[in-house]
Amino acid sequence: MKNLMPPSVMTFAATDPSSGAGLQADILTFASIGCHPLSVVTGITVQDTVGIENVMVFDAEWINEQARTILEDMQVMAFKIGMIGSVENVAVIAEIMADYPDTPLLIDPVLSSGRGDELANDDVQAAMIDLLFPQATLITPNSIEARRLAFYNDDSDEAENASLDESAQRLLDIGCEYVLVTGTHERSHEVVNTLYGETGLIKSYNWERLPGSYHGSGCTLTSAIAACIAHGLSMEEAILEAQEYTWQTLKAGFRPGMGQYIPDRMFWARDDEEE
Repeated sequence: MKNLMPPSVMTFAATDPSSGAGLQADILTFASIGCHPLSVVTGITVQDTVGIENVMVFDAEWINEQARTILEDMQVMAFKIGMIGSVENVAVIAEIMADYPDTPLLIDPVLSSGRGDELANDDVQAAMIDLLFPQATLITPNSIEARRLAFYNDDSDEAENASLDESAQRLLDIGCEYVLVTGTHERSHEVVNTLYGETGLIKSYNWERLPGSYHGSGCTLTSAIAACIAHGLSMEEAILEAQEYTWQTLKAGFRPGMGQYIPDRMFWARDDEEE
């Protein structure tokens, strides 16, 4: 009997004790898609399915030691970055990533929670744009984040009225290889996610808009893409497969608390129970 070792994927993220988003969401997603999760904790949050009450950001030295210790011991097939927490943490993660230029780097640029709690101030955003985006294989902002990041140095009215095509192009000009803009926040009948690359628009994906509000859908999608890439899929194959997976987790989502629904990353394990 063959002993097939699962590919390892490393996430840099803050904890979420509800397991709706953050570090726990990444780990659940990696495992669900057959990867071995490696985790670097960037901070600890006090939150539930309603919102975030408090955040304790870890020192950059702790980030560096966690990551370097694992990277000296194990091979990582893809990196995923979520909430970073500070300029110092952005800088140290950028230094680590620079030592692994051939490993795909996927960034979910977490700027705020689903409720609107601020998770990245202007300085952190600027540091991400300057230090991490030029190294990124893919970034996955939602439409609000795409406009905000693309026009972070410009008039806010210009950002709010900018097209997603223009916003994506600005992000590509920074150095990202691919940009996937998710359309959950747009006022459209369907959710339209749009992939951009060096030639501009590559493809749009239309998905049925499900009822309800979900906690951790962005974390799930980016982690799923990273897991699919770790299994050897091309970028476009991984993005399509990950979107299908994420949509299924949302369709099977559940509401364990008083706030948002949580994606069921293990929906496939309960399919037989429903039949």
